[in-house]
Amino acid sequence: MTDRSGFDQFVHARGPALARTAYLLTGDHHLAEDLVQAALVKAAQHWERIDTSPEAYVRRTMYHQNISWWRRRKLTETSLGSYDAPVAAADPTLRLSLEQALRRLTPRQRTVLVLRFFEDLTEVQTAAALGISSGAVKSMSRQALKRLRDLAPELADLVGADA
Repeated sequence: MTDRSGFDQFVHARGPALARTAYLLTGDHHLAEDLVQAALVKAAQHWERIDTSPEAYVRRTMYHQNISWWRRRKLTETSLGSYDAPVAAADPTLRLSLEQALRRLTPRQRTVLVLRFFEDLTEVQTAAALGISSGAVKSMSRQALKRLRDLAPELADLVGADA
C-alpha cells in the first residue's frame, strides 16, 4: 500500500458512516466495530486496486462478511449494552420501538432492510450485494416489513401500510 495517506483520509472521512451501517446490519455495537475493522483490513490490503471506489468495496465487504458471520454463528448472542443508533425518528419512544423491533428480525431480514431503506439500494443492487435473486430481496423485504408492523404497530407510519 503506497498511498497510506489516501487510506487514512478515507477511514477518517467515511468511518462514522460505515460504523452506522455496520450497527444497523448487526444490531450490536461491538459486532459493528468488528465488521468495520474486518472490511477496512481487506480494503487496506487492496487499496491500490480499489482507490477509485473504496466506499463501494468496503460496504460490499461488510455485507458479505456479515452474511458469513450469521451463517457460521451457532450460539445465540445477547448484547450487554446499548448503542444510540441513528434512526430517522425524532421521537425517542418511536426510535426505541424501531430499534427493539429490528433486533427481533432475523439477521437476513435486517440486512435486507438496511440495504434497501437505509443504504437506499435498489432491489437489484441489494440482490447483487448479497448474492441472492431480486425475487428473494422482494420477498424478504415484504416479510420483514410485515414482521416489523406486527412487532411494533406504532411504527406503521415509518414502515408503511402497503409495504
